[in-house]
Amino acid sequence: MAGDRKDSLDTAFLLLEILKRIPKVRKVTASELQEQLAAEGLERDIRSIQRHLDTLSERFGIERDDRTKPYGYRWKEGATGIALPSLSPQESLLLKMAHEHLRALLPPKLSKAMAGFFEQAERNLGPGTSARQERAWLNKVRVVPTSQPLLPPEVSPSVFETVTDALFENRFLEVVYRNAAGRTVEAKVMPLGLAQQGPRLYLVCRFDGYDNERNLALHRIVKISKSTLTFDYPKDFDLVRFDADGRFGYGNGEKVRLTFRIDKDAGFHITESPLSKDQTVIEHEDCYEISATVVDSAMLDWWLNGFGDQVWDIEKVAAG
Repeated sequence: MAGDRKDSLDTAFLLLEILKRIPKVRKVTASELQEQLAAEGLERDIRSIQRHLDTLSERFGIERDDRTKPYGYRWKEGATGIALPSLSPQESLLLKMAHEHLRALLPPKLSKAMAGFFEQAERNLGPGTSARQERAWLNKVRVVPTSQPLLPPEVSPSVFETVTDALFENRFLEVVYRNAAGRTVEAKVMPLGLAQQGPRLYLVCRFDGYDNERNLALHRIVKISKSTLTFDYPKDFDLVRFDADGRFGYGNGEKVRLTFRIDKDAGFHITESPLSKDQTVIEHEDCYEISATVVDSAMLDWWLNGFGDQVWDIEKVAAG
């Protein structure tokens, strides 16, 4: 693992050095970049430089002139280019915090291409820099769990990379999936979204031949490959709506008017953080009577059951 990390950092540093040397007006060739890098002690073969240039051209605003060989590269008109040394302490703080909370949802190729930014932000906030207040801020804020913390299940790096690549490129996936009951299924799926729920990552997809969505836990994918076949992303699917319908809470989108009574000590936080915008609260001597329109789901039932005998008179009526 240490060797892999070093290789990744070396690649990130090389990509950064290439980006820094791409001009905005004239074009530069792979051979010219190879000479410039060699002068800095970064000896790389021409094929490696060309491969990295092609990758960077796909991810950044870099124009590749392939009308004649050797190909020329420059920043597209209007592109801001790259200027890592100009990252301010505030920008470095924002970038570091964003990376810490979003790293599980970033495509690996994008993370690698952005590695130079992340490393620069880390250095800008390091000891001995002027970013004393920004560095201190990292110890003043924290996202805390609302339930018992769990370690994330192990997800194969190759599975994560294949899933995110296919999702990014709208390509079908061939998967071998083992469900919670231990049953193994082979399927061709259309990747539609990636969601992090607590410590777990889920792929939202449609099985080939079906028009409904399913959630596949990434750590249960036994084998995976990316197809060469692409698809048109379905216009009738919206990941935000999918979430709002309670599909990550094992629901089917059915809304109910939920009413229950709850002990005051256990239920006071619900008066501050309501279940819905139309929630109503009636205060009794020994309890709160709460009513709200919510999506019916297994997660809702688990939440209610978690209060034990502190919750009673639970009623659900289909919402009109």
